[in-house]
Amino acid sequence: MSRAQLVSFTNMCMIYDDQGRVLVQNRTKKDWPGLTLPGGHVEENETFYDAVIREVYEETGLTIGNPELCGTMQYLPGDGVTHISFLYKTKDFSGQLKSSEEGKVFWIDRDEIFNHPCSSGLKEIIEVIDNDQITEFYYKKVGDNWIMELY
Repeated sequence: MSRAQLVSFTNMCMIYDDQGRVLVQNRTKKDWPGLTLPGGHVEENETFYDAVIREVYEETGLTIGNPELCGTMQYLPGDGVTHISFLYKTKDFSGQLKSSEEGKVFWIDRDEIFNHPCSSGLKEIIEVIDNDQITEFYYKKVGDNWIMELY
């Protein structure tokens, strides 16, 4: 009996500055619209660390340094694939901010984020990133409902 599973690896990174702002992306794709954090898929034979640096650059134009791994999100949408996202944060960045086809990126005051339409689960993702006592966000579709748990 095989224990192998079909898994997709992704990442997200909260980039923040000393003025209390966070870099967000307003996603245009219909599968997960609203404000979210930049990130994307890990390519074959790519380290998780290198993938988050590449994805942030592709989506924002910024080069980040010292991304700190804060936790994971396990996302089970019912498509037979376990989606694992590595959640990072950093305030080490350089470059010129530019949006991509994924959506417009911009700085927003941290306390203003949830005054805007956000991607599903963003509140929990930020909670994992912010809270050293929480390291995992479990997000599963059961029928028409979603189960969200933090560990």
